[in-house]
Amino acid sequence: MQRSPKHILNNGASIDVLGFGVYKVPAEDCADLVSTALDTGYRTVDTAALYGNEEGVGAAVSRAVAAGTSREDIFVTSKVWNTDQGYDATLAAFDTSMDKLGLDYLDMYLIHWPCPEQDLFIPTYKALESLYHTGRVRAIGVSNFEESHLRQLLDACDVVPAVNQIELHPWLAQTELRALHAELGIATQAWSPLARGGILTDPVLLELAALHNRSVAQITLRWHVQSGHLVIPKASSEARIAENLAVFGFALTDTEMARIDALDRGLRSGSDPNKVN
Repeated sequence: MQRSPKHILNNGASIDVLGFGVYKVPAEDCADLVSTALDTGYRTVDTAALYGNEEGVGAAVSRAVAAGTSREDIFVTSKVWNTDQGYDATLAAFDTSMDKLGLDYLDMYLIHWPCPEQDLFIPTYKALESLYHTGRVRAIGVSNFEESHLRQLLDACDVVPAVNQIELHPWLAQTELRALHAELGIATQAWSPLARGGILTDPVLLELAALHNRSVAQITLRWHVQSGHLVIPKASSEARIAENLAVFGFALTDTEMARIDALDRGLRSGSDPNKVN
């Protein structure tokens, strides 16, 4: 069984470097796909209220625990959605997510988007801090936060986010934001690590894939891992689930890493965090 190395977050909690994301996984397929991922060796699963599949994630975790996997060995992340921002609304949204997941505690809870025009991410994060201090969640963090959002948050709150989950791939390297994360002790976690499939036809990545006898997805995920990112690729088949995890048996050279770094063109496949409200 393949297993991902662990990364120790700034509060001492342990998360897999490479986890399993379930964005746009249909609710009816989620439990079986997550069970397949857990059977393959994944131990980190990323969901969100928006995805509408928290029940499936919880069901798969329950199956795995019933089959002998320790609950403490599985790391589940969920996120509060934009319409539930604000202190009291966030606490209520968390309860709803926990009912759907059927878990006694959550491993990590994130603010999904900063929604700057709402101007509610600080009280929302204070609700996350309350959940963290009472032990209902093991780690808290944010998603899609830019430097300005992080600075405001850190000025007003006490707990440094464990993670900032951002769109990140070879065409959007986020160099300055990643450097800020390193300075602040925040782990960088990549969503859309393959640019929603866009990079799969990139000539440089195709060349490196042929040289290493690997898929373009594996080359790209290996670049993420060697760059120090946490990463949560989605996969919809047993073969792809296994393929994505099989990136720890080879390495890219410094020259190859530099060639991939040079592909950065500031190109988003998703939304601009300052325009989501």
